[in-house]
Amino acid sequence: MLNIVIFGAPGSGKGTQSELIISKYRLHHISTGEILRVEMETQTELGKMADAYIKEGQLIPDDLIIRILSDVLALHPDAKGFVFDGFPRTIAQGEALDIMLREKDTSIMAVFNLNVEEKEVVDRLLNRGKKQGRSDDSPEIIQNRLTVYHTQTEPLIEYYRKKGKLFKIKGGDSIDDVFEQITQVLDRLSY
Repeated sequence: MLNIVIFGAPGSGKGTQSELIISKYRLHHISTGEILRVEMETQTELGKMADAYIKEGQLIPDDLIIRILSDVLALHPDAKGFVFDGFPRTIAQGEALDIMLREKDTSIMAVFNLNVEEKEVVDRLLNRGKKQGRSDDSPEIIQNRLTVYHTQTEPLIEYYRKKGKLFKIKGGDSIDDVFEQITQVLDRLSY
């Protein structure tokens, strides 16, 4: 099973690259952000809890995310693999994901760290906020999200590097160039 994590700061292009990977390799996309947005739009109990955290630019508690992902994986037992977009965001989540996948006799094959300069990330998020009307893309919340990313999520770089699964990708390049860097790795791993 080809399981991949797309990793990077908010606005680094994780969703865009995930879509390209899914199309080429026929994997199932798991975007915690999209799953949570649907939950919030439909005003489920989980969605209401998640909304309170997201509005403050905070990470959703691990137990909620793990519960969501376990349910999503169970819905797709015949998948060729999964692209995890926006998860894990902490070392505890990375460890929980490893355990969950091990219980299904599989594991993460590659973690792509999309490196983008912070100024470019901020510009991308502000632009996305204007185009899509996303309340989590305001200047104050963007800064808070980046602080959370640096303090809680960046430690995953070392976690996956030690496992030999981390691949650094120049995320500031064109969409096609970023995808080419990713496919070079995936083609080596999947054949």
